[in-house]
Amino acid sequence: MRACNRPVLILGGTAEAVKLAAALVALGYRTISSLAGRTSNPGRIDGEVRSGGFGGADGLAAYMRAQDIALLVDATHPFATQISDNARAAADATEVPFVRLERPDWQRKPGDAWTSVASLDEAVAAIPAKARVLLALGRQHIAPFSRRHDIHFVVRMIDPPETPLDLFDFELELSKPGKKEEEAAFLTGKRLTHIVCRNSGGAASYAKIAAARELGLPVIMIERPHRPAGHTLPDTPDVLRFIEETLGSLRT
Repeated sequence: MRACNRPVLILGGTAEAVKLAAALVALGYRTISSLAGRTSNPGRIDGEVRSGGFGGADGLAAYMRAQDIALLVDATHPFATQISDNARAAADATEVPFVRLERPDWQRKPGDAWTSVASLDEAVAAIPAKARVLLALGRQHIAPFSRRHDIHFVVRMIDPPETPLDLFDFELELSKPGKKEEEAAFLTGKRLTHIVCRNSGGAASYAKIAAARELGLPVIMIERPHRPAGHTLPDTPDVLRFIEETLGSLRT
């Protein structure tokens, strides 16, 4: 068993962050997983867990100093640009080792009917009139679609929204993504003609993309924002190796 008295701070909220925390705890590291608090029941996470924001880069840096953080891992969602920017700034300010864990984005395959866009506003404009659209987006990204009164939206969320959705014509589906066959049945049953989603990458929500390919359904894909160059690794094993090498001198 390895041990490190100073904790590793994981900015989490993704499946990769949960896997990383479990692996580090199993190796004897103390971990603190920080969640934004947007999901009411995030599931079990090994190690210590905190929820809520820090108050920007300065607040994160102050927390890291107070907790004597040994290493910072940004394992947030690929589109969580603000917290990622804050993480880099806080790591620089505290001179704490830093790594970004970011799963690769989805790549277009033969049979995919994607329209790639750069923003929510472009996605709103790309939807044809009278479409029936699955909005596979978090509740904080729904508002721009309220100006389209000529579309029927199916909004899928894990948790019910805290305030009513400001959409003209929609139905709310509270469920998690299923397997490809289940997603195909869902898309067909709802008579959907399009999907709007973000290029999040990973396996957890890819089934809808595979189902859309099989059904010949167009997907309006919001591509990832451009990120500054930095120390980014694509999977949990690579990040584990980096942590082991970086904190090797702190083992007891």
